[in-house]
Amino acid sequence: MTARKIIIDTDPGQDDAVAILLALASPDEIEVLGITAVAGNVPLPLTQKNARIVCELAGKPQTRVFAGCAAPIARPLVTAEHVHGKTGLDGPQLPDPTMPLQDGHAVDFIIETLRAEPAGSVTLCPLGPLTNIAVALTRAPDIAPRIREIVLMGGAYFEVGNITPAAEFNIYVDPEAADIVFRSGVPLVVMPLDVTHKALTTRPRIEAFRALGTAPGRMVAEWTDFFERFDKEKYGSDGAPLHDPCVIAWLIRPDLFQGRHINVMIETKGDFTLGMTVADWWRVTDRAPNAMFMREIDADGFYRLLTERIGRL
Repeated sequence: MTARKIIIDTDPGQDDAVAILLALASPDEIEVLGITAVAGNVPLPLTQKNARIVCELAGKPQTRVFAGCAAPIARPLVTAEHVHGKTGLDGPQLPDPTMPLQDGHAVDFIIETLRAEPAGSVTLCPLGPLTNIAVALTRAPDIAPRIREIVLMGGAYFEVGNITPAAEFNIYVDPEAADIVFRSGVPLVVMPLDVTHKALTTRPRIEAFRALGTAPGRMVAEWTDFFERFDKEKYGSDGAPLHDPCVIAWLIRPDLFQGRHINVMIETKGDFTLGMTVADWWRVTDRAPNAMFMREIDADGFYRLLTERIGRL
């Protein structure tokens, strides 16, 4: 099997970090062409730094990391230190990265890579707000038909919202960017809260990471120890969702997920529903389907995959 070429667009975030580790641990299935950082969970200076920290933790300092957009297209930046801590990777103490940040802007890297690689060969994997992707599509419309697909974590339907009553964080931070992406005509696969809230950390799952006896395994356990405290208090659940690794897991094991090809639009004007993903799950409109919107996950299989792959690092 030929490895799928991807660009990870991310705002690390502990769950973003686990997603990056999963991708870098899976070279038979995934070739990471580069990682592009965007402002989201924390501001851009921290997200680009965190991406490099994770690459070094994975033993992959040759991975190219680019800094992208520092603010949403049309709004002030909203961040999530209340979930991820002031660094975005709070929990264990991590050294500053020594690998360099690449010269050039993340948006330019996305555009240049899609133009250089064969059409239909590169998958974009946004794990945070969609600002970098939307700016690239707006600046270079010719890249849209060259994208194999966009597999993203964002939105919700049955779970509704986690930052407002109606909106999931990634979409809410830059709804205008999300609107551009969802109208782009590029094939979309969406991992909403409906899936990720079924992929909860539990004590046995966290201890399985720790039992790997490796630095990456220990870090994942400590990150999830920190990360889950917020969601356990908020939802009264046994653990916290590992949102972003669902994107990478789908590339490796799509059989772990089930969903529907439906129409999804983004609310950009609502007083109470800004950033809502309006998912036509029941197909009650005549709007054409534009996204494979996932609803189910084999959580045990997902965590077995995560543990096995992170154990390779």
